[in-house]
Amino acid sequence: MLTAVTGINWGDEGKGRVIDLLAENADVVVRYQGGNNAGHTVVAKQQKFVLNLLPSGILHENVICILGDGMVVDLEHLTNEIAQIREKGVVVTPNNLKLSKRATISMPWHKIQDELEETRLAKTGAAFGSTKRGIAYAYSDKYRKKTLRLGDLLHLKEESVQNRLKMMLEAKNLELAGCYYQEPMSYPALLSWCEAQAAELWPYIVDTGAYLEEALKEGKRVVLEAQLGAMRDIDYGIFPYTSSSSTISAYGPIGAGIPGKQLDHAVGVLKAYSTCVGAGPFTAEKAMPESWMELLRKFGGEYGAATGRPRRVGPFDAVASRYGLKCQNADKIALTKLDVLSMMKEIPVIVGYKKGNQEVTDFDPIEDLEEYVPIVRMLPGWQTDISGCVTYDELPDAAKAYVETLEDLLQHEIQFISVGAERSQYLTKGEWL
Repeated sequence: MLTAVTGINWGDEGKGRVIDLLAENADVVVRYQGGNNAGHTVVAKQQKFVLNLLPSGILHENVICILGDGMVVDLEHLTNEIAQIREKGVVVTPNNLKLSKRATISMPWHKIQDELEETRLAKTGAAFGSTKRGIAYAYSDKYRKKTLRLGDLLHLKEESVQNRLKMMLEAKNLELAGCYYQEPMSYPALLSWCEAQAAELWPYIVDTGAYLEEALKEGKRVVLEAQLGAMRDIDYGIFPYTSSSSTISAYGPIGAGIPGKQLDHAVGVLKAYSTCVGAGPFTAEKAMPESWMELLRKFGGEYGAATGRPRRVGPFDAVASRYGLKCQNADKIALTKLDVLSMMKEIPVIVGYKKGNQEVTDFDPIEDLEEYVPIVRMLPGWQTDISGCVTYDELPDAAKAYVETLEDLLQHEIQFISVGAERSQYLTKGEWL
């Protein structure tokens, strides 16, 4: 069975939590796009794990984890991430972690370019809110055919690879010197860097597409893990405030390395309220005063897993969520962090937008979203701890009414609800996976 877990909104919906739970019954978990510019936070073994590149399934001993074809991989970051979770007792070997030979390498200059350009744009107030981890530049060079793939690390002694490396470096030095007045980088230093990465990671680099084809043929359960959400998709998100890859479920099999396969399920993950990291339009933050948002941020621990930046927050946005649900074509919905709302006497929900005197119920990411203001409906809160609830019927009536209001606005059943940060603190309703 092939299942993708995707974000319906801006990212940070809690996908890592859902993937971690699905991994209990999975054989393989695959990251299929993105890089280390975002992260999944998972609480397991009485510890908190922040995973930027490694799939969330790495916390399960019997699960094979894969970094797929569609990713851009910062090799030094990956090595450090492996070392950090090993220190917490997690086993990572070539037996349970496999790196696609087709995945793109994030080269040393990509982070340099990202930081230099974001700094330049910030002077005019036009910065994108980049994490400065080089993701856009790694993807850009992928499509310009001016970077290496992981499989190239296995062939560094070959003349063809070395010639390509020299060509790439020459072009990059011209860019960095001409645009940003940087000193040129040397070929011997670059080759030495590549050799050091190859020495560290070569046992992990394989044809992961062939591995996945065989796993599916044997009837194994494969979970595809997305980074970020529909609003950050390069084609369907709020351009140009997007990531540089496709975050939607339809890309899952392609980015995983099995383009001929179809998904059996797409799980769309929603948070019980709205959050956003980075720049760009975010209508939800216009709904409530800053004091309300700061309280929500505090109780929800809303700080970026990769950057530590405070997240922009607001009420649940039904308009944006309907659009994200359509993009992800999700047949299952997981709602996370319902427990965070337990301290509220009244809970706001965005049911529409207004532009002047016109009411808007459909989300269009290429419209000037800054002109829209939210239409808010207030729902009664439950003001009691729900973290111990293990069935839907145990939830307070007001909490059930909140969930059912979201279902009505989305025109879709919610089958999974998290009521706390621990693995065991969730409940299901309807037909879950």
